Order: sequence, then C-alpha cells, then structure tokens
Amino acid sequence: MAIEIEKKFLVINDAWRSLADGVVYRQGYISVSTTRTVRVRIAGETGYLTVKGGQRGGGKLEFEYRIPVADAETMLAELCQKPLIEKTRYAIAHLGFRWEVDEFMGDNKGLVIAELELEFDGQPFDKPGWVGAEVTGDPRYYNASLISYPYCRWGT
Repeated sequence: MAIEIEKKFLVINDAWRSLADGVVYRQGYISVSTTRTVRVRIAGETGYLTVKGGQRGGGKLEFEYRIPVADAETMLAELCQKPLIEKTRYAIAHLGFRWEVDEFMGDNKGLVIAELELEFDGQPFDKPGWVGAEVTGDPRYYNASLISYPYCRWGT
C-alpha cells in the first residue's frame, strides 16, 4: 500500500524553464468521485494505470502500474472522459526534493502548477523562487476536475 502526500502550488514566473527538459503527458479518467479516481496516462513512451483513494490522514492511497502503451491508447480513446488532460511535465531538483512542474495545454493552456511529494505529513521543505501560493486544497486544480471545468472557462 502506498500513501501519496502531495502539495500543489502556482508557478509565478519562468525561472524554472531552463532547469529541466519536459516530457509530454496525455491522461484521462475512467472514474472520478470524491472517494476514488482511476486514471490512464501516457508519459513519454510509457503507459500507466493509477488508482487513487480519498484522503487518508495527510495523504491518499495510490496504486500505479505500468501498462502497454497500446492498451493505454485504447483506454484513453474508448474509456476515458473527454477532454483528455494534455501537459508537459518538468522534473526539477531543488534542495533535496523533486519538484514537478506541469505546463498544461489544450483547454487548460496557461495553467502552470508545481507539485511536491513528501515522505510524511508536515515534512519541512523550502520553496524555489518560482513557486507561489499553495493550492493543494483547491479542487479546481485537481487534474480530474480540469476535465469538467477546464482552466479556459475559469473567467466565465
């Protein structure tokens, strides 16, 4: 059993851009509820199936499995809610932590989020200068929410 303890933040400038190369992600959701999600993802040339549970203490249950890319492509096309999430992810090391910056495309173009996974709830960390306000508890920023209420509609 794996517990994911993740923090999400807005990215406030472009200082991170020269720190890493990006990997294109396409992902979709087979099931989305307040207690669980089932996600299919292609990251670069690798397919994944991920099952996440609801909040458990400071984190969530998470189970992730590699699957054949052809299976992931079929699931994205045939089983997942639309639109799919399209983004480029950049992995950036900063003071002993791995920050993941997601630059969204498609209906979520213009949204840039930094994520940090912690080993335990309350673990101290330093934010890089390009990281702004925390949005961890705001459901608008959940990838699963961006399908039904994409960033391009937030101003309406």
